[in-house]
Amino acid sequence: METILESIPTGVLSLDAEQRVTRANHALSRIFVPAAANASRQFREGTPLRELFVREVVSELETMMRKAERMGSVTGQMEIVVHRARLNVAVTVSALHFEGKRLGYVIVFDDLSDLLKANKQAAWREVARRVAHEIKNPLTPIALSAERIQRHLQRGGASPEEESLKVMQDCARTISSAVETVRSLVDEFSAMARFPASQPQPADVNSIVQGALAMFDGRLEGISVETNLAPHLPPVMADAAAMQRAIANIVDNAAEALESCLLREVRISTALLQAREMVEIVVADTGPGVSQEIKEKLFFPYFSTKNRGTGLGLAIVGRIVEEHHGSVRVEENSPVGTRFIVELPVAIEAARNGHAEGKPA
Repeated sequence: METILESIPTGVLSLDAEQRVTRANHALSRIFVPAAANASRQFREGTPLRELFVREVVSELETMMRKAERMGSVTGQMEIVVHRARLNVAVTVSALHFEGKRLGYVIVFDDLSDLLKANKQAAWREVARRVAHEIKNPLTPIALSAERIQRHLQRGGASPEEESLKVMQDCARTISSAVETVRSLVDEFSAMARFPASQPQPADVNSIVQGALAMFDGRLEGISVETNLAPHLPPVMADAAAMQRAIANIVDNAAEALESCLLREVRISTALLQAREMVEIVVADTGPGVSQEIKEKLFFPYFSTKNRGTGLGLAIVGRIVEEHHGSVRVEENSPVGTRFIVELPVAIEAARNGHAEGKPA
């Protein structure tokens, strides 16, 4: 049994009835603590569960334990922060009993990061297929219109008849419309494919948010936009222009979600997550919200809940934030709507020196 536990890639954690560690395999350490020395201390025998993870994760695990008491075993999925990164893990909790007495629990952790990455790669393959399809569609009326013009010119001689002129005008409008469709598609796909390498430097998050809102320049008519920007935030390492595009995309997404709503509000806030050395940007709207199934696909390229657009806006957000070693996630807003939460790591050295781009040193 010992050999099997140490050979599997899945993390296994055994707890006694008092939620203290009785056994942890090496895979668990590899998942949660990359440094072996730290791993041996973190998961040592006798350590209480509450000392292994942050309070929110412990609370979620304890909820699963209570369900396992009733059902024997329960499976779920959660995000766990490890060294500023967010791990997506599948968790299975089993309750152990003998002759009606509770002996403890076995918790199995399976890192889903590679699987999610593979899903994104599959999504990009779908992008390539759809790009070809979407651009091919408007090319057909362009080609047909050009052929039609050519036929009438050949038939009309040096002085085209009125009918031929009308045909050419109609064809010109068709071509112009189709070209505009192609141009719009190419612009969006180019923006996605041509990302310049990010050039992070100490930047002020509040200035980034204000810059993103300035891009709309009065185009959020009918929507109440409120900001609650925390003062004296430490700088983050960010390419300010890229992050402004990311935040602007989130705000634009919120604005579109509010189009058919009576209550149309967007609230943007910033805060310091001091314990994790991260700065948080939250964009909350009062829209219809999104289902769990949609949440899991929102940042995949070419996924869209709208009839228009290419479905690249939030994919661009995800890519920019990922390049900045940050994270972005979606939660329910209270009482209604959606919250997009972006977390960016603090620029520690710059924070010590009291410097951020756009602010005096």
